[in-house]
Order: sequence, then structure tokens, then C-alpha cells
Amino acid sequence: MNKLSVDHLLGIKSLNENDISLIFKTASHFKEVINRPIKKVPTLRDITIANLFFENSTRTKISFELAEKRLGADIINFSSSSSSVKKGESLIDTVNNILAMKVDMIVLRHPNPGSSLLLSQHTNSCIINAGDGAHEHPTQALLDSFSLYENLKDLKGKNILIVGDIIHSRVALSNIYTLNLLGANVKLSCPLSLLPKDIEKLNVSIETDVVKALKWCDAVNVLRVQRERMLKSYFPDNREYSMLFGLDVNKLNKIKKDILILHPGPINRGVEITSDVVESNNSLILDQVENGVAIRMAIIYLLASKMNFSINE
Repeated sequence: MNKLSVDHLLGIKSLNENDISLIFKTASHFKEVINRPIKKVPTLRDITIANLFFENSTRTKISFELAEKRLGADIINFSSSSSSVKKGESLIDTVNNILAMKVDMIVLRHPNPGSSLLLSQHTNSCIINAGDGAHEHPTQALLDSFSLYENLKDLKGKNILIVGDIIHSRVALSNIYTLNLLGANVKLSCPLSLLPKDIEKLNVSIETDVVKALKWCDAVNVLRVQRERMLKSYFPDNREYSMLFGLDVNKLNKIKKDILILHPGPINRGVEITSDVVESNNSLILDQVENGVAIRMAIIYLLASKMNFSINE
């Protein structure tokens, strides 16, 4: 069986094109499995996985839990609000105590960038990054590109637009890395105040006229404005943002072609995207949610296969 080149999934930057191809191939198999009447495969029945979420999450947390259950793993769900973290215990000590109970894999979401890398260096476990601050969100980027791959077949040379709050978005950064690896052309569109400094060094182009950018693209990934990460005002108000950068039917009618529409969620309807666009025939938003389970099953399975366990193939 083919193997990943990595022992952890800390970020897209650690992967190569062959890794992504293997993940997509494995995810395609698992997507077929989870659409059967019996959705479980007992491949990881001897493995225990701890989901450590230090930030709120709905889609990602449930998606990981479902992926783990579909693979037959035992699951521990950790809540920081009722843990010794509230008493001042460090992240490393918390995780090492959990690992002492013979947990095999850690899925971590944490507000601090680099937290997954830190754990991989100071604990003896397989670490999967479920989002570390505004740094990376590798599984989201992989499921986004997998959703595009299913529809476009080959992303090489395709034009992919990312619209929204780039500066605060771990999804944006991981998507840029993934799309670059797969040979796509990437363009960003948002207020200049929401662009990170020197972002062009990541092989992307900038277009502040969102209609012009939409005319260029084959698909658009719409990101929400992350008010919870803002320490200052980056634009006057939601109404102005929606008027200039929100995806609506009026803007889509101007481009006179069909494009694929993605959104990683949660959606702020009427701000970055309108309900009629969310529910349109070109929307892949619910496909992304379904593909999230298959992609996470693939990642967990492929990483577990590199550990010293008997994996039922």
C-alpha cells in the first residue's frame, strides 16, 4: 500500500503532490463506503483517538468524530472548559497525561499558531492539526480541493478565487498552499485591510474588483469575516462589505458564466454570501461537508497505517 511521506498532519506545507493524490484516492474509496447502507469499516478498531478542541467548532469536530466512528476507532472527546487547563496546566502536560492512558492519536484544534507542531515535537503520538489559530487548517483545504477535483477533474491550470477575510483565515493559507501544489492559479479578492503583508510571495495575485475577479475564475471559495479575531475595525460595516465583496446573484449575473461556489462555514448569510447563492445549483457547500468526512477518514487511516498497528485493509 502507498504511504504518506509524513507521520503527522501539521499543515499542507509538509505534504507533497503525491501525498495529496493518495489522500484523494483514499477519500474517494471512503466516500463510496459512507454512502452504503452499512457505513462502518472496522479498520481502526484497536486504535484510540482523542479529539482536543480548545476552540469552538461544529462542522470540523462532528466531521472528525464521524470519520473516527466510521473507521471503528475508540474516541475520547476533550473539553477544555472542564479540564485542568483551567487550573493552569500546560498543553504539553495535558496531552502527555492523556497519552499515558494509552491514547494513540491526537486531533488538535487550538487558538495558538504552531500548537500542533509543538505537540509533535514534545509528545509521542500522531498529531492531526484541526486548526491552529490563524495559521493552517489542512483538512479543510484538502476537502475543498477534493470537492473541486470531483467537479473539475484536474486542478492544473484552473483559476480559483478566494474572497473574504484572508488575514485572519487559516483556511485561506492552507488553500493557497494546496492549490499551488496542485498547479491551480490563485487570486485573492478582499479589502486591502484584510490582506496579509507580502501575501503575493505565496504565488497569488490580487484583484480588489470582485466582479472582475469572478469573471476570471472557474470556482470561488468565499470566506466569512472573522469578527472574533479582530482587535480593530478593518472596514466600515457589514453593509458596505456585502455591497463591495459579498457574493450575490447580481454580481454573478454580471459575469455571464457558471462558476463553482464553495464556503468552508460557518456562513454569515447576507454578509459574505446571500442565501440564494448558497442554495444555488452551482453551490458545492454541502458537498464540502460530506467530503469532509471522507477526507478525514482517509487522513486518519493513512496516518494510522504508518504506526505500529495491525490495520484491517
